[in-house]
Amino acid sequence: MRPDDWHLTEDVDDFLARAGDFLRSRPALHTMPLTVTEKLRTGGAGAHGAGVPLFGRLERAGEVRAAFYRLPSRGLSLTPLTAEHADALAAHLAALGHSLPYVSADHGTATAFTEAWRRHTGAAPTHRKRIRLYRLGTLTPPERCPEGRGRVAGQEDHEHVVRWCGEFCDAVGEAPAVDAASWAGSRFADKRFTFWETPDGTPVSLAGSTAMVGGMVRVDPVHTPAHLRGRGYAGAVTVEVSRAALAAGATDVLLFADPANPTSNGLYRRIGYGPLTDWAVYDFA
Repeated sequence: MRPDDWHLTEDVDDFLARAGDFLRSRPALHTMPLTVTEKLRTGGAGAHGAGVPLFGRLERAGEVRAAFYRLPSRGLSLTPLTAEHADALAAHLAALGHSLPYVSADHGTATAFTEAWRRHTGAAPTHRKRIRLYRLGTLTPPERCPEGRGRVAGQEDHEHVVRWCGEFCDAVGEAPAVDAASWAGSRFADKRFTFWETPDGTPVSLAGSTAMVGGMVRVDPVHTPAHLRGRGYAGAVTVEVSRAALAAGATDVLLFADPANPTSNGLYRRIGYGPLTDWAVYDFA
């Protein structure tokens, strides 16, 4: 395969005009490029902070077969690739002088690109994390739901939402952590948030969800403060936002979870989510 089968652009509208149909053809596996490009398309320059994003598509005989994006100061995010396609992309980016801090993709793709990048650049890869992508089948609320109700967070809840998203980042080791100063440029800023509240109106758990793109909604994040866990609140709020996504017409409702966390994985399976694929992130020294 020729490296020049990969076409690069810094224009999100140009990228979506050429690769948008391809991304929407597999909305579950393309969840990240769909939500990120939608945020960039609707949010303007502030959606990605300082710098210029980069997009690429693999096109043969007029057909798009794969795509990637890279935000400023971030790593490379890929749609599923064969080893041959991954090698061609690594060769192309290396020849252009690109430097990559990390790659993120489904496990097979991330592994193939990491090996190709090592060959072409000499970079020393380190496996940082593995996460599991789940897709909702039949929503199955718990038989015993905690007392209370779901409530969509409003502007008056902003400080509360920011604080709990910051706690979520700390809990899962996500960097950089989010706070009031960094909120506008964070991955949380464009999400819709829902609280689970006790009967007296006290918020006890939080779930966010992305805007629907190509029939796909991703639940992210789900957070319950440590002292309130084990009471069914996370399950209740996840069911609440999942039901809202289905009611809005979503055909794919997704979420990511740490496969090493049996509690969250067990919860999501019980309410109807099934594993779709595992994701991997490799850092490059």
